[in-house]
Amino acid sequence: MQDRIDRDRRGFIATMATATLAAAASSACSGQPTGARSLRFASLAEAAVELEQLAQAPALASTTDWSWAQTLVHCAQSIEYSMIGYPSGKSALFQRTVGAAAYSAFAWRGRMSHDLAEPIPGAPALEAGTHPGAAAARLRQALHAFTHWRAALRPHFAYGFLDKTEYELA
Repeated sequence: MQDRIDRDRRGFIATMATATLAAAASSACSGQPTGARSLRFASLAEAAVELEQLAQAPALASTTDWSWAQTLVHCAQSIEYSMIGYPSGKSALFQRTVGAAAYSAFAWRGRMSHDLAEPIPGAPALEAGTHPGAAAARLRQALHAFTHWRAALRPHFAYGFLDKTEYELA
């Protein structure tokens, strides 16, 4: 009888901890810079259309510490690493707990957000002098490669294993 109560108590605590982490991740990660558009895409194809529209704009001012080109390279890196593997990752425990809770919160909201000046762990530094056209071309190439990728995807550095649909949201 006591064993059953202990198991029920542990289960309740684990459930509450997961719910608390998900709520914290959702509120902590929902910040958006002033003036930023709340973009949501149902697919990477929709994101590619937006990229082409933005590429036609005469000048784009960044609302973050990164330039427009650096932001595009960051997005390209993330897509590329989903296929070749991230240079560094969080522990499996982190991925199964905090990472899974954060991903669930983002999936529930329908979009991901994070500190817009936080590089991917272990990734090369984003160069300040990158030309926006070159950065957009790299992102287009990464989007194309991901769309046609048929091999297994590599674990996300924070969320762990994701399928292609989940990666599109991430």
